[in-house]
Amino acid sequence: MNKLCTLAGSLLGGYVGWYVCEGFGMTIAFIASGVGSVVGVYLGWKLARKIEE
Repeated sequence: MNKLCTLAGSLLGGYVGWYVCEGFGMTIAFIASGVGSVVGVYLGWKLARKIEE
């Protein structure tokens, strides 16, 4: 469950980061996608811990 939630969080976070910042240019969107992926992994990990309790 942990791997599934972190993967989903990474994908969704990266997509959201890219989508939100794509109007500012390719470099900013790439950086925002990376940050969104990291945030998504963290939130997915927290969700997986909550589900497994």
